[in-house]
Amino acid sequence: MTKSFVIASIAAALVDTSSASAQTYPSRPITVLSGFAAGGPTDVVMRILADRMRTTLGQQIVIENATGASGSIAVGRVVRSPADGHTLSIGHWSTHVVNGAIYPLPYDMLTDLAPIALLPSNPMIVVSKKAAPASNLKELIAWLKANPNRVSAGTAGPGSGTHVAGVYFQRLTDTQFTFIPYRGTGPAIQDLMAGQIDLIVDQAANSLPQVRNGTIRAYAVTAKQRLASAPEIPTVDESGLPGLHVSTWYGLWAPKNTSRAVIERLSAATIDALADPTVRQRFGDLGLEIPARDQQTPEALSAFHKAEIEKWWPIIKAANIRGE
Repeated sequence: MTKSFVIASIAAALVDTSSASAQTYPSRPITVLSGFAAGGPTDVVMRILADRMRTTLGQQIVIENATGASGSIAVGRVVRSPADGHTLSIGHWSTHVVNGAIYPLPYDMLTDLAPIALLPSNPMIVVSKKAAPASNLKELIAWLKANPNRVSAGTAGPGSGTHVAGVYFQRLTDTQFTFIPYRGTGPAIQDLMAGQIDLIVDQAANSLPQVRNGTIRAYAVTAKQRLASAPEIPTVDESGLPGLHVSTWYGLWAPKNTSRAVIERLSAATIDALADPTVRQRFGDLGLEIPARDQQTPEALSAFHKAEIEKWWPIIKAANIRGE
């Protein structure tokens, strides 16, 4: 038996195994770990996708809300899970970028996870309780300056996107207020609606429904352009606070060493869901922006993820933000 024949036989066997893996996967329901409470933006994004993806994949997609440590507990569980494509991580800028700068994590954000797809992103909105004595962003900042450390701001936990955005807001406005951590922005919004806290720098997907219902007040979008789904809300630049640009992007990952065939199957199902008109409409209504088709791939997510870490880690570490 020649050496070339042996190599060719091994290669053929690997191709057959990969093909079989793709054909038999998934063999049972898929669990997606979310690091935040049910009802929050991460949970909402995944549920919208899951409704469409389960049709393509032929299996149920179960979302498990494993809260704690700003989402790092959920990510860690996925890192330690079998690399068979049946346990995935739904995360975003906070869980997969910020946490690496504020926690001594027992895993590496880039090498211990296999990227599947880049999901929609959205800027944040500065929102307050209805009773706040401010009708625009300049008045809100004036109120904060007149009441140092007597105003409370909700966050999804230390080092979360809402926390980092809030700290950035404080630095740009030279204000001081107290951060109240929650196990996700879902319960934080509930307390904002009830008047138990005063404000949040929150994701549009989480806040817009309540803004439209009139239960909370919106001041500005943390982007250079207004949201197509909420053009009545001005940008921070228009409102007198230029530079407060923060956008939360989402992604889907599997444990490292997950087979290429399984990654491609999951990626195809995700991209198919993102192309669905109903899904696109639901995301649009929440102020979420779907990335271009060529930016949804595993390779695009990998490159974007790395670039975001290189951009944000120096900023976060300079601000001395620490997880608890």
